[in-house]
Amino acid sequence: MKHFLALLTARNIELIRDKATWVWNFVFPVVLIVGIAAIFDDKETALFKVGVVGEASPQIAAFKTTQYLQFIHYPELDKALAKLQHHQLDMVVQGGSEDGYWINDSAAQGYLLEKILLAGDQATTWKKQVVSGRQVRYLDWVLPGILAINIMHSSLFGVGFTIVRYRKNGVLKRLKASPVNAFEFLSAQVVSRLAMLMLAIVLQFVAMHALFDFLVQGAFALLVLIAVLGSVTLISLGLLMASRTSSEELALGILNLLTLPMILLSGVWFSLEGAPALLQNLTLIFPLTHMLQAARAVMIDGAGLSDIAPALLTLSAMTLLFLTSAALRFRWVED
Repeated sequence: MKHFLALLTARNIELIRDKATWVWNFVFPVVLIVGIAAIFDDKETALFKVGVVGEASPQIAAFKTTQYLQFIHYPELDKALAKLQHHQLDMVVQGGSEDGYWINDSAAQGYLLEKILLAGDQATTWKKQVVSGRQVRYLDWVLPGILAINIMHSSLFGVGFTIVRYRKNGVLKRLKASPVNAFEFLSAQVVSRLAMLMLAIVLQFVAMHALFDFLVQGAFALLVLIAVLGSVTLISLGLLMASRTSSEELALGILNLLTLPMILLSGVWFSLEGAPALLQNLTLIFPLTHMLQAARAVMIDGAGLSDIAPALLTLSAMTLLFLTSAALRFRWVED
């Protein structure tokens, strides 16, 4: 325990002295959110999204021939109505024994889509129903993605790149000659980075929530749990990358190879709902995907612990795999 505390203290002092790290982890995400708020003012867009539930019918088939509408199929009506309630869909239509449609009474898109729908030949067979709810702004939706990017970069570059630098500069070689073992060293790196990340994420969320009043339907404690588990998973992935790598150029290439697909395909900036099933299944190999799905489920849908349990279990399994592999592969000096 003394070895662990000594390593943890040394690493924390190093982080405190690194002013650039604090600026990047604390200030940059806030600046990014403010910039997005200035650019995206949540005005209505020209693209309408329609949720489709149930069996296809002649009325729905005719409606789907309308141009400039995006149709997304949902297996359950409740899920589609929850999206409509938060303005993530503009209309929901249901087929079956009796065709019906839902609109949000506070959304301009729903009003226009209703006019388009009722202009068809089968207008008299539609049954109208209405839901109400607070709009989910793009800011509400993108916030978890921005915080997750900060966690990802801080975990992979802050831990993985640092260990590679230690190995190249001979720091690990000196530590090998001390009574410190690999488990103590890696544990100190994980705990130090995790503590800094949680402090940064909590302060960022509180500050931005005070400025923009983000929609949070679920429990804040679950968001903290997701952040902690996601951070540990990504830190573990950084340790795995750095377990043997001794070249900073190679480490940079590997880190870019890991981060770029996650930024593009994990749903950070745009939703993959409605994308091909193959692509959606492919993104499940990324820890960031499970973090974002769980965080948005809690914030936007008010999900509970049982609802996000599959994502948390997946992150736990990934953490165990990454840490075990990193411990088995770890080398103090270059091969």
